[in-house]
Order: sequence, then C-alpha cells, then structure tokens
Amino acid sequence: MFVLTFQECAVRYGLNAEDLHGFVAVGLLRPAPTPNAVEIDDEPDELLPRLARLHHGLGLPPEALDLVLAMRQRLLGLQAALARETSRAQQLEQFLHGRGPTIDFS
Repeated sequence: MFVLTFQECAVRYGLNAEDLHGFVAVGLLRPAPTPNAVEIDDEPDELLPRLARLHHGLGLPPEALDLVLAMRQRLLGLQAALARETSRAQQLEQFLHGRGPTIDFS
C-alpha cells in the first residue's frame, strides 16, 4: 500500500485536490489517515497516470473511470486466457502430428 500526499499527486501526475476528492468519492482511491493524502493499493506509477489520462485527456468523469478500469482488467484476463489456450492448441497440434512427446503404454 502506498500513501501519497495531494502535493505529490499534483507534481508527479497532474492531479489536483479536486480530482483526488472525486476519485475518493467514487471509490477509486481511499483517503489516508493523514490529512490531504490518499492510499493506493496498486503501483501509483501505473494507476495514477492512467487516471489522469482518462480524466483529463479523454474528459471522462470520475464515475466512468471505474467502469473503464474494470473493462481493462477483464481484457487483460481474456488476453492471458487466450495466450494459455493458444499454447495448449499448439501443444496438441504438435502431439497429433507426431512431433510432441509420446507416451509408452506397454
């Protein structure tokens, strides 16, 4: 878990206090025990620039960011599953064409 002050978020990622309060309000970030700070579970150098791009670059409201981030996670999961299934299909093809490992049942 990471704790960043509003000042750090403004300098590093271009997110002002209003942006951060909006992200906290919709549950994308958690308020830290210390004032004017937020807690972040994920790597801040991955999450916060993405939030800044989506919010400022694309003009998405904080309420929509949760949906976009969930869709991204789902897409990453599907890509990983596709890679596993592609690998399994290649192994099966090699086995069926006699290029894979053989099993001696005698």
